[in-house]
Amino acid sequence: MRLLLLALLFSTAPLARAGETGKYGIDLPAGEVTPVSVAVADLAAHAGTARKFSGRITDVCQKTGCWVMLEDQGQAVRVMLGDHDFFIPKDVRGPAVVYGVLSRKELSPEAVAHMAAETSSGAAVLEQEYRIVAQGVEVSG
Repeated sequence: MRLLLLALLFSTAPLARAGETGKYGIDLPAGEVTPVSVAVADLAAHAGTARKFSGRITDVCQKTGCWVMLEDQGQAVRVMLGDHDFFIPKDVRGPAVVYGVLSRKELSPEAVAHMAAETSSGAAVLEQEYRIVAQGVEVSG
């Protein structure tokens, strides 16, 4: 009987988490949310000031959870969680909104190797990437 109860508990645990929202960093301010694919397509209009961006988390730093990859319609942006100000669990995936500053970043060969070593997806890390330095992240379940 005890094993049956344990099995039931563990089999329903994912259902209990469905629909939960995870909040990391600061609370996001009210206001417009721009998909990262739209923001990158018009970088001049969306870079340089803190804004809210949306996409789907597809990867998380596997060393400390200090960055995530946010993707929308094939456009990926690396989201740095401040200056290691907060962290996200390494297994988080799904729709998310981030609040931060978008830019284009040139990576040194050492930085490319460093990021590649921390990825769970095995995706190539490019020498030039779009990046958001985030103050807050909300993940939808």
